[in-house]
Amino acid sequence: MLKIKRVYEDSSEDDGVRVLVDRVWPRGVSKKSAHIDWWAKDAAPSTELRKWFGHEPERYPEFKRRYKAELKGNEALLRLETLIKEGDVTLVYGAKDEAHNQATVLKEVLSA
Repeated sequence: MLKIKRVYEDSSEDDGVRVLVDRVWPRGVSKKSAHIDWWAKDAAPSTELRKWFGHEPERYPEFKRRYKAELKGNEALLRLETLIKEGDVTLVYGAKDEAHNQATVLKEVLSA
């Protein structure tokens, strides 16, 4: 099963493998308390795309299109696909907006 969860939420046993999908470590969270199994920096949007998006909901459709283009041929994406075949995976992210972020796009891509 593939899930998404904010890094600020408590981890749980049913999370399975917890994969941080942010390029920058989330503010105010220690590596120990985050319980991250793999920090998939390369699966995160490029710095340029992240800065352009700025988590503005009206830019989300274009962000989604550009991010999907960045993911084509991405080795981290292939590793995520393998992890999902092996068991539960939770994509962990730091954004405040739970509907408009890279984890929602990744989940859509990986679920297709």
